[in-house]
Amino acid sequence: AAGMFLRLLSDVRWRAANPTWRGVTCCRRSNSSTADPHPIALPAQAQVVICGGGIMGTSVAYHLSKMGWKDIVLLEQGRLAAGTTRFCAGIVSTARHVSLELKMADYSNKLYRQLEQETGVNTGYVKTGSISLAQTQDRLISLKRIASSLKVMGIPCEIITPKQVAQLHPLINIHDLVGAMYVPEDALVSSANVSLALATAASRNGVQIHERTSVSHVSVQKGRVTGVETDRGQIQCQYFVNCAGQWAYELGHSGEEPVNIPLHACEHFYLLTHPSKEPLPSNLPTIVDPDGRIYIRNWQGGILSGGFEKNPKPLFTEGRNQLEIQNLQEDWDHFEPLLSALLRRMPALEALQIMQLVNCPESFTPDMRCIMGESPTVRGYFVLAGMNSAGISYGGGAGKYLAEWMVNGYPSENVWPLDLKRFGTLQSSRTFLRHRVMEVMPLMCDLKVPRWDFQTGRQLRTSPLYDRLDAQGARWMEKHGFERVKYFVPPGKDLLDLDQSKTFYKPDWFDIVGSEVKCCKEAVCVIDMSSFTKFEISSTGDQALASLQYLFSNDLDVPVGHVVHTGMLNEKGGYENDCSIARLSKRSFFMISPTDQQVHCWAWLKDRLPDDSSLTMEDVTWKYTALNLIGPRAVDVLSELSYAPMTAEHFPSLFCKEMSVGYANGIRVMSITHTGEPGFVLYIPIEYALHVYNEVMNMGQKYGIRNAGYYALRSLRIEKFFAFWGQDLDAFTTPMECGREFQVKLEKGMQFVGQEALLEQKQNGVYKRFTMFILEDHDTDTDLWPWWGEPIFRNGRYVGKTTSSAYSYTLERHVCLGFVHHFDEKTGEELVVTTDFINQGEYEIDIAGQRFQAKAKLYPFSSLFTQRRRKEEVELSGYQRE
Repeated sequence: AAGMFLRLLSDVRWRAANPTWRGVTCCRRSNSSTADPHPIALPAQAQVVICGGGIMGTSVAYHLSKMGWKDIVLLEQGRLAAGTTRFCAGIVSTARHVSLELKMADYSNKLYRQLEQETGVNTGYVKTGSISLAQTQDRLISLKRIASSLKVMGIPCEIITPKQVAQLHPLINIHDLVGAMYVPEDALVSSANVSLALATAASRNGVQIHERTSVSHVSVQKGRVTGVETDRGQIQCQYFVNCAGQWAYELGHSGEEPVNIPLHACEHFYLLTHPSKEPLPSNLPTIVDPDGRIYIRNWQGGILSGGFEKNPKPLFTEGRNQLEIQNLQEDWDHFEPLLSALLRRMPALEALQIMQLVNCPESFTPDMRCIMGESPTVRGYFVLAGMNSAGISYGGGAGKYLAEWMVNGYPSENVWPLDLKRFGTLQSSRTFLRHRVMEVMPLMCDLKVPRWDFQTGRQLRTSPLYDRLDAQGARWMEKHGFERVKYFVPPGKDLLDLDQSKTFYKPDWFDIVGSEVKCCKEAVCVIDMSSFTKFEISSTGDQALASLQYLFSNDLDVPVGHVVHTGMLNEKGGYENDCSIARLSKRSFFMISPTDQQVHCWAWLKDRLPDDSSLTMEDVTWKYTALNLIGPRAVDVLSELSYAPMTAEHFPSLFCKEMSVGYANGIRVMSITHTGEPGFVLYIPIEYALHVYNEVMNMGQKYGIRNAGYYALRSLRIEKFFAFWGQDLDAFTTPMECGREFQVKLEKGMQFVGQEALLEQKQNGVYKRFTMFILEDHDTDTDLWPWWGEPIFRNGRYVGKTTSSAYSYTLERHVCLGFVHHFDEKTGEELVVTTDFINQGEYEIDIAGQRFQAKAKLYPFSSLFTQRRRKEEVELSGYQRE
């Protein structure tokens, strides 16, 4: 009740400070029918309409108005901040695994700190700090990895002992702890008041805010937003922002052109107590106990404690949910495991009197990351939703990035991990979402070890070879809904053992992947790569060539049958996609892109290809099964199967030809492997897939053929210094920065997107360089492994992070790939990174707080791979262990 009173008080003050609001907002009591709840009519048009007055909607409105956009209307179906925001626990925490989320939370914290001063609205901001507890060594390693990231971002943080935990928070039971992480700058806020403060500032900047107004649907013409229909009339607009939280899914489906926003609500419980006899100090640190699945914060002298139970309860699968969130049913039986964990962690709680058990809806997404960005199907339709219970931590930063995206056309950070376009329509099935969020919610507390996989919503997209490969011991992972093989468990190996291997150290699959890699290097392996995105682009005249020449950086005017590696760049020269394009005929092209590019790449091309009926683009991903034949004997297997010479003279590298393999005709064979090893990829019409696979395996027996998976592929590509889009390359990385100048034709006789930015970089130099690191004093068997995201130090100073890493079975070393920056020691400004700068540094990679020496290379060890020599003869120039 006290919380509600405070909320009302701040509401009243806020409205008093904004006289124009007195009429706009509705009366508190619905029974006072004398007052007209809508004295001010909606405007007939606006530049932007934002739907949702919670933390996300108000943050977007605040940041857009700060960036100079004024013609904005924010609509809220109930009252401001009366949805999930009102029930939010108000913990602002920067301890995040994904560096983008970490940056968003850090920005939010700094924004909320000064918001009261800016707006006069009391936000309840208190800097309390937070303590994340570890009951196991693995959990402590996980916290140390986060701590490494926080420190290099300048966020104070330390790993502390259980004794230090007791000093910081005397009520905590520390007997089962092995350590903890303390982040002193973390804070508490009243989330509803933060929303009101953001709304106040936005409203002063000219944003119109209307409560009690619900959006029924969004009007679309020619693939663009043109307006919204509300229960109070129409508003024409150019941009629509869906910040409707748990209602975002339905709202997305209510338009003329459906927008898929995959999220689903679950019940979320937390407990409120009365103040203790001696009220708890307001600056007591927030406790996060992930192994106990709970969080505990001070609340008005008592505590607020909730958590993420193992058996969550999804909500509203059946359709429309309530207009404004009321407290849902208390369920003490369901909360009991969390209550037990709470009493174990804070035994003194027994004496406190419980005020209530709050049960409110919270929306979760299929991969535990929030959703932002523009719809791939409707221009001008933006989304910010699905916060996975971290809305207040992300609110400020997420609103800022989305506002930048709308105003500038792109945000100031690489937000691909959160982009709506990482999902396809397939993740929007109600059943899929219901099952997936039941897995996601418990995962909020589970240990995030490298390479874990979701268990629900699987076997959705499969290759025709799925059952064959499964029967041969395939272990599966999922990418964009597609099942892909990690590795194959040889007969007689304990399968259960491998499925349970969750570790930050050397994994159980180490030797299995090693033998697959060896086979790729010495004989021949088959990897099913059907999941890669495949488009065919063709035209009746020269339109296809002309359009692709403009959209891609390399020269595609090559003889028919040639394959070109190229980037699809943005205006800043950054990679929107990295792909291979084969010229099938004068007027048709076949484009291969990474699996998770299916929606993003389609949307990017659709936006930029001319609207010309003689130009067609077709997504043919599902039409072809792709078999990657890797290894020196691949040429023998294919020659025998096709009765055609496949040697380099007859079938040069980067060549594509239709041929028959076995009985099957019309197989597209390309001499590339995506790994730098010799071999071919066969694009097989799916009805022939099983036949061709069987033929290849039978013919390959005498050459030592075996199946292999993506882990072997990853090891091969990383030791060859091959960058991969979505991991190493992104919209902020140019070909000049990652040693791919050879994939750009600056002088191809016509302009292309990103050309000016690249010419400028060629002249002025680059501010980061993609670099390969070989770990020196690292013991693969006993030391923690690098996975990705580890800080890189040069001469003791932080210069960047790793983007991917793998064990190289050839070098018998770990190889990390990552970007090196050059910061001026005095001013901190970015300087040009030269080859000398890279070569003259002493490097270390920080793995969970421990630094390992590393040797930096700008070029792969080509000598190791081109000539097959015995290992002792290889000139490793000091890389071999003494």
